[in-house]
Amino acid sequence: MPSETTDRRLRIVLAEDSVLLREGLIGLLTRFGHEVSAAVGDADALLVAATEHRPDIVVTDVRMPPGFQDEGLHAALRLRAQRPGLPVLVLSQYVQRAYAAELLDSGDGSGVGYLLKDRVGQVEQFVAALREVAAGGTVVDPEVVRQLLRRRRDPLARLTPREREVLALIAEGRSNNAIARALVVSEAAVGKHIGSILTKLDLPPADDVHRRVLAVLAYLRS
Repeated sequence: MPSETTDRRLRIVLAEDSVLLREGLIGLLTRFGHEVSAAVGDADALLVAATEHRPDIVVTDVRMPPGFQDEGLHAALRLRAQRPGLPVLVLSQYVQRAYAAELLDSGDGSGVGYLLKDRVGQVEQFVAALREVAAGGTVVDPEVVRQLLRRRRDPLARLTPREREVLALIAEGRSNNAIARALVVSEAAVGKHIGSILTKLDLPPADDVHRRVLAVLAYLRS
């Protein structure tokens, strides 16, 4: 296991109504060298805590009291509207395509993540996703990507199987180098696949990071 304290110490505001999961996340994040500035159990308390502590990242459940609908998500969206660029990692019990799309549509789509709660049990992946989002990256749970691939064909039908693999890894927040290692190909080959993906999805000219975000959004909107 890599060192648990080598990366930047993050100040985190955590919102989760389940006491057991909340306490477990506090212990996990602390063990990896991060500071949980506040841990709350409802959306209103999240808004107050994030405003007071100005964290490096917010980690929140989607469904929270009082209505257990999408209070946590909308609190996160309000916070990003008040403080553009605030990194937010949303945890969800189930795949909710609309929630993921709404989150990724906030701001310029950077500094956001949408993970299923099961991912918390895969400790190193969860912590890596947290760091990626805090650094301004975009991370979408692999299961969300898989379900979208099964359910929707267009515009993804234009992509080759390899290009779909590459796009799935982009959605997970992987760098070109990490994608190359995962697929056992050269980084140059990955670059060519990404260029082809962006062309086939008819994405407008933009900087590379923003186009990668748009490619992920193409999944969620198709």
